[in-house]
Amino acid sequence: MRDLTNEILELIRRTSSDLPPDVENQLRSAVDKETPGSAARGAFETILKNVELSRKNSSPICQDTGTPIFYVKQPAGWSTLELKKQIRSALAEATKKSYMRPNAVDAVSDKNSGNNLGGDDFPYIHFDEVEGDELTIELMLKGGGCENVGAQYSLPDNRLGAGRDLAGVRKAILDAVQRAQGQGCAPGILGVSIGGDRGSGYVRSKEVLLDKIGTRNPDPRLAELEERLTAEANQLGIGPMGFGGQTTVIDTKITGLSRLPASYFITLSYMCWAYRRRKLTVKANGDFIYD
Repeated sequence: MRDLTNEILELIRRTSSDLPPDVENQLRSAVDKETPGSAARGAFETILKNVELSRKNSSPICQDTGTPIFYVKQPAGWSTLELKKQIRSALAEATKKSYMRPNAVDAVSDKNSGNNLGGDDFPYIHFDEVEGDELTIELMLKGGGCENVGAQYSLPDNRLGAGRDLAGVRKAILDAVQRAQGQGCAPGILGVSIGGDRGSGYVRSKEVLLDKIGTRNPDPRLAELEERLTAEANQLGIGPMGFGGQTTVIDTKITGLSRLPASYFITLSYMCWAYRRRKLTVKANGDFIYD
């Protein structure tokens, strides 16, 4: 089995320091929507300058380098144990090189490991064996500020007047965005799951964030709701970093899950403007591609 430690190290470097083109393009297009001289426009200009400097210097886009979440899809024959060792080794090296800040803190002892390795759950690694002969490793760096404003609702919710339908989903998500204000480091991207249980809802609401900006759910009802939620969130006036303005959310992703008849959960994973996700593909011939 091939040792991918160096390739994974490069994946971490790119994810931490180089914002994906679709995200950067969306941020740049939002600048002109804000009034010249306004706090909102100033926030965008500062964000974009930071993006350029981070890419140039291979330095983290944000001081909160986030929780590293890896999604591995491996063909038959690849060892998940070996891949896990390589990922952890690459993450420790990335921390040593300052691509990542040491973030793994034991919740009981309050001690920081110093190398971003915190038992079996930090980094968090999802493995999925797939057909074919290509291996893919996707990395998401999920900042603490936006993770803190994630939310889960159990419908019906009498406080919101939200029932067990898509109209209720809309009310719940807009309530979560309103409550987040600038604490989620807007403009944000909304990852939403409808259904599932409390655990699977949070897992899928993060996974849907791996899709590129502008891609829509194939179900026309959910695609319409994605676009409506983005538009209506931007009417709340929260704006970049909570300074007010036209852009609070740059995209919404929704996925639907099966549920028990007794439960109807709506789960939101909020991603900040530093929408850090990258992908490494290893071809059958050994070539590799970064996206």
